[in-house]
Amino acid sequence: MANMETGHESEINFESALENYLSNDFGDLEEGSIVKGEVVRVDDDTVLVDVNFKSEGQIAAAEFRDALGNLCVNVGDQVDVYVVRKNEMEGTITLSFEKAKRMQLFDQLEDVQENSSIIKGHIVRRIKGGYTVDIGGVEAFLPGSHVDLRPVPDMDALVNQEFEFRVLKINRRRSNVIVSRRVLLEEERDSKRQDLLSTLEEGQIVKGKAKNITDYGVFVDLGGLDGLLHITDMSWKRIRHPKEMITLGQELELKVLSFDRDNNKVSLGMKQLVADPWQDISARFPEGQKCTGKVTNLVDYGAFVELESGVEGLVHISEMSWTRKLRHPSQMVKVGDEVEVIILGVDGEKKRISLGMKQVRPNPWELVAEKYPEGTILEGVIKNITEFGMFIGIEDGIDGLIHVSDISWTKKVRHPNEMFKVGDVVQAKVLTVDQENEKFTLGIKQLVEDPWAHVPATYPVGCTVKGIITNITDFGLFVEVEEGIEGLVHVSELAGKKGKTPAETFKEGQEIQAKVIHVSAEERRLGLSIKQIKDEDERRKPKEFHSGPQESGLNLGDLLKQASENE
Repeated sequence: MANMETGHESEINFESALENYLSNDFGDLEEGSIVKGEVVRVDDDTVLVDVNFKSEGQIAAAEFRDALGNLCVNVGDQVDVYVVRKNEMEGTITLSFEKAKRMQLFDQLEDVQENSSIIKGHIVRRIKGGYTVDIGGVEAFLPGSHVDLRPVPDMDALVNQEFEFRVLKINRRRSNVIVSRRVLLEEERDSKRQDLLSTLEEGQIVKGKAKNITDYGVFVDLGGLDGLLHITDMSWKRIRHPKEMITLGQELELKVLSFDRDNNKVSLGMKQLVADPWQDISARFPEGQKCTGKVTNLVDYGAFVELESGVEGLVHISEMSWTRKLRHPSQMVKVGDEVEVIILGVDGEKKRISLGMKQVRPNPWELVAEKYPEGTILEGVIKNITEFGMFIGIEDGIDGLIHVSDISWTKKVRHPNEMFKVGDVVQAKVLTVDQENEKFTLGIKQLVEDPWAHVPATYPVGCTVKGIITNITDFGLFVEVEEGIEGLVHVSELAGKKGKTPAETFKEGQEIQAKVIHVSAEERRLGLSIKQIKDEDERRKPKEFHSGPQESGLNLGDLLKQASENE
């Protein structure tokens, strides 16, 4: 009886199970949908998942392995799987665990995009145009222009770092996701900017980071708003470039000098945080005071000398040496030199101090004027010879000039090297000492009396002189009447034969007799005439002819006879 009951119950259970199986709506499992399933078997190669279909779905075990290759699933686990395809006739179904995860992640990413939410991601590697970012197993593209607010100097430095991103675009069909970090940074910057704009005031002390350095200053990120720290507001002392004081990324404490709220322009100052060293400058550095300073910069027109931190003065090139004619300050000093200076002038309003180096020592020109008054005869060595004269060493750094015209009273010196050479010791007379213009002139010819001084008295107009022809030109003869004194017989005063040049009538070295027709010591000119001598001789002959018989006692007959004989 019991066996009969047992067999009856078994039949009922089978019928019930068959009915349940046949009544199941397997059509609910749509291809392309995600369903829940239960893991019923786990092997090294496959995992079977029951999704309440005619048969279990077979999934490659690789889809359940972690990065180290370990299986991360057990029998009985409930998992979401993606229905790749199903075959009602054969009762088979193809599932994917990875695709389900990917579909769910895309759903999450779409939700993030729609709600403008933030999602974290890990930068995996650099690629052309940007980076690949891992977002929960989905590889997204981060364009290079969306990495930061400004270009990143070292692109490789961001690899393997985690950041927050905003989802810009999703394409499920192509599995493309584009993310941006810059959008978040812009939002953060705008938020900080609004907070800053509401509180920023002139005179306020703010903190910022140096974000860009130029020749004229530094742009400082104040937190959503950039301000300019101009090079002139960095230090009270002179600097050539902002990089001397500030490095990129440096944290700075600054003072707001001006704020244009309409244009969001902020001017910042660093030196304004410390006392102005130019206050009471005239009291600390009065005119005439001797100071010691360091040369900080050289320019064509002089040298800047730092007297104390933030206070510099200028030594003009003309105030460096009493005696040297400098072409550039580097001939006297170099950057870093410690120098003694005298305060020449102070302008506190313009923040300028004029300094002098030469004034530390006495002006040698004052000593020279006292030591060598005009008329003094001295000796010196020829240091240099030029076409216009010779420079004679007098004192250290002071030379006297003997002009070519002051070498000889009488000789025509075309170039001083005709008579002297460098190194010769010469004697000369002091002609002028011009302390203001720093000129010291000497003369050699002034050591003796000017021979032309006695010429007007020795050779007055009308007297007859003898001389030697020294030079013959087309316009006349030069005749030396005594050593160093020459006169000119102009061609109009030669009385030579017509049609003949002076060179055809006379020769150098020939002695002639001439009459003085012009003399001037100031002009150093002696005019001579041969013609007037001959004219006088001609005029004198008839007079001698008429006076001859009376003086000799001859009568007219004797004279005619004498004339006949002469013929």
